[in-house]
Amino acid sequence: MSVIARLPGTSAVVMRRIAIAALVAEVGVAIGGATVRVTGSGLGCPTWPECYPGSLVPTPHSDVAALNQWIEFGNRLLGVAVVIIAGICLLAALNLRPRRRRVTLLALAQPLGVVAQAVIGGMTVLTGLVWWSVSLHFLASIILVWLSVLLVDATSDGDGPRHLLVGRPVRGLIAASSAVLAALLVAGTLVTAAGPHAGDARTPRLDIGVPQLAQLHADLLFGYLGLLIGLGFMLRAVAAPQRVWRRYLWLVALVLLQGALGGTQYALGVPELLAALHVLGAALVTLGAAAVWSATTARPPLVTAAATAPELAEAART
Repeated sequence: MSVIARLPGTSAVVMRRIAIAALVAEVGVAIGGATVRVTGSGLGCPTWPECYPGSLVPTPHSDVAALNQWIEFGNRLLGVAVVIIAGICLLAALNLRPRRRRVTLLALAQPLGVVAQAVIGGMTVLTGLVWWSVSLHFLASIILVWLSVLLVDATSDGDGPRHLLVGRPVRGLIAASSAVLAALLVAGTLVTAAGPHAGDARTPRLDIGVPQLAQLHADLLFGYLGLLIGLGFMLRAVAAPQRVWRRYLWLVALVLLQGALGGTQYALGVPELLAALHVLGAALVTLGAAAVWSATTARPPLVTAAATAPELAEAART
């Protein structure tokens, strides 16, 4: 703590940039994991934390192609970069002047989440890419994407009391749609677990038919879209702030694109590139949903800590 005290204070602008870097890194981790999976490189490095017994880096091996080794090793290096960014994020939050409790807690979630990802990732390798461990690894990244969005927005807020910019029924519908989105993402991991991209050809797959799981995934998608349509009518009825509207429209566009991509990849037999892009789409939809949720509240900014709720609402509309 004494080292932190001697560091120059972190400005809100710098803190926001670091938080954005953490968000980009978490999306990158999701894409990196998808790349490993669709290229069959999941056991390119068959041990953890070493790549091979006695070596942290790939070594020539007759059973594993060099490309697969380096893809998996590159994904591990990406994980190291995320650890560094998460650590910087926490240090910056602790050194923010004035320090804000919510920013600090959300920044603390970054290194804790990365440690959890590392543990799950090691378990995934040591268990031979068993399907449920791969699912947990992806879902951990998705949770961190959500928290990173909240952190980015929190850097622009003060630490005053929270003010709702929409009514509680609207917030309730957003919460319900977010719960359906969570179920949709879990169903997506089940489709992947039963599908052709296991990360390694020798990995046992989830013994449930892909068509049935894909139908469940599609049903949840339609349910989610229905809730989003209802949310749009509610936002219009309550004259929601422009900030909420903009984020809502972006979310609807992302969901429609993701749905079209998912249908296309299923019709084409789940080609590798489209499967990886679908993971990127899932991360971006999560980002969009978190942004809508975050936009429905405001806290007094540092320079206007005495601002009233009507003033905050008016500022959010502009």
